[in-house]
Amino acid sequence: MMAFLLTALWGAPMPDQLPRAVTITAIRQDTPVIRSFSFDQNFEFSSGQFVMVWVPGVDEVPMALSSANSITVQNVGDATAAMFRLNIGDTIGLRGPFGNGFSYGERMLAIAGGVGAAPLLPLARSDCIMTFLLGAQTETELLFVDQLDECTDLQIATDDGTLGAQGFVTALLDDLNLGAYDRIAVCGPEAMMRAVLSKVMEVGIERKCEFSLSRYMKCGVGVCGSCCIDPSGFRVCRDGPVFSGDVLVKSEFGHYIRDASGKKKPI
Repeated sequence: MMAFLLTALWGAPMPDQLPRAVTITAIRQDTPVIRSFSFDQNFEFSSGQFVMVWVPGVDEVPMALSSANSITVQNVGDATAAMFRLNIGDTIGLRGPFGNGFSYGERMLAIAGGVGAAPLLPLARSDCIMTFLLGAQTETELLFVDQLDECTDLQIATDDGTLGAQGFVTALLDDLNLGAYDRIAVCGPEAMMRAVLSKVMEVGIERKCEFSLSRYMKCGVGVCGSCCIDPSGFRVCRDGPVFSGDVLVKSEFGHYIRDASGKKKPI
């Protein structure tokens, strides 16, 4: 009985702890530093959930699903660099999906920066997002523009003004009636997301705004505690990665993260 309770409270079912071998069937170059990898198996998931991706001989890292059979990867470290060396027909291991996804609403606003558009794409395809704010440093780094434009009212901002409004994507919020949306979903660089939280706090709607956090993870199932956030101790892998804004107001969110050793690193 005790073993069952520990599993129910802290871990995932054993089959989810073992990587499922999948074969890469397609690789799409989305931006100069982002690629989408499609594989030969589908996963049942909610938008915002993640899988632990095992690159044999290199590392295992968390990545959000951008569809039932794809992940969208930015080349930022050893594991992702190794993925960029993979070819169609190669095999990787996936565990999951894990965590909590975004809540669905009838009239939703989505805000994404960079590769943060990946976990929001399935939400957009579900036809519940009225307005999608998409930002990047420059036009060539914008993700999924054509796909998002087909199913949402897409508004774009680039830091250099090469497409859409010039400036940060958060500035687009100033022209919106935030009260018209019943849910707001946000994913992107943490500094950007913290700026969004500050804006929704001004109008008192942080409770209906959800943010997808990225933290260093080892197990992915809530056992090791490496992804806990201060001061609540919530585990990003198990209690998140999607959190309501009111939960994050007085947390480390937007201030610092921790590296593999647990040392704080400023955002």
